[in-house]
Amino acid sequence: MKIYVFVLLINLLAHQAFSETDIHIGYRVTLAIPTEYTKGFLGRAFLMETEQTVPHFRVAISVEAVDEKYLFTRCFPWRRQRDLRLKGEKEFVGWRSGTSGQGVKRLNLLRTGNLVLVDALDFIKWQTFNFPTDTMLWGQRLSSQTRLTSFPLNSTLFYSLEIQDDKIALYLNFGKWKYSYWEYQPSSKQNITFVQLTSNGLEIFNGEHRFDQIRSTGPEPLRFLALENSTGNLRLYHYSEEKEKFEASYQALNRTCDLPLACKPYGICTSSGSCSCIRLMRQSECSNENLEGLCGKNQAEMLELQGVISVLRSVLYKGNVGKEECADFCLDDCSCAAAEYVEDEDDRNSGDCFVYK
Repeated sequence: MKIYVFVLLINLLAHQAFSETDIHIGYRVTLAIPTEYTKGFLGRAFLMETEQTVPHFRVAISVEAVDEKYLFTRCFPWRRQRDLRLKGEKEFVGWRSGTSGQGVKRLNLLRTGNLVLVDALDFIKWQTFNFPTDTMLWGQRLSSQTRLTSFPLNSTLFYSLEIQDDKIALYLNFGKWKYSYWEYQPSSKQNITFVQLTSNGLEIFNGEHRFDQIRSTGPEPLRFLALENSTGNLRLYHYSEEKEKFEASYQALNRTCDLPLACKPYGICTSSGSCSCIRLMRQSECSNENLEGLCGKNQAEMLELQGVISVLRSVLYKGNVGKEECADFCLDDCSCAAAEYVEDEDDRNSGDCFVYK
């Protein structure tokens, strides 16, 4: 098989039970910050546990000075409406739990790390485990057709871990487009109902029947799963008491060049794991020019990169086309940035054309 690339001149704790760390109505957690912007300021507040377990904190809030403004998360008073709220500047409510009128009495932190709102009978009315972002904790489930998301800093891109009916996959998302760069397909052809993080790995279920799992490579019990902001890699973590820190027991991508954004735009990841620039029509370094919207042979041309493949897999493609037709297909599309042509093993004059926007 030949592939051608064209570019256009881009264990928290093992028992689920209530802790004694209950936050009752009227409780407030505050963190003092300077009235004027102070470069380099970083403030943190912790809610500590009394038991001698590792790690020793339960929950934390922080305020950091970044780009002439403060980035912060705050806990506010427990309201009479019995819902949890997050507020920004000028007391603007940016989010609420929506539990008003459901008889909520307390905010509890479970031993699993799950933050829950409960009524007088300790029935859960809302829980963070139902709304994960980039992390899954021990015992947490993620249903089919749901996902985790992780946002790189200073970027409009984001990564996602998606649970689909037949596979688990990692995607790079950009605008309305998304490109897969890793997937795990169970050996048994059964539909995935949900996945659950256990001490040994990420277990895959059909109904209540476990039929596969992504196993940890170490003997230590797992504590959490994380989709990394900076790289988009998927890792399973255990806690090392010897080193007093969390370490990865498994990672989906083990080589630098397998990462979706291993290099900057117009860069190529080499076999050594370093990046080199695409040499365009002139001998210069990586181009930073904005080529968005260029299309047609009067404005641009396609450059073939021999021996280069993309770890990103586009869902947009045309089948049974030739290499030149694939290049023209991208060139005529003003939103196309690159195309990858996969030659048919039986017919060298035909193949599949994948485009990247």
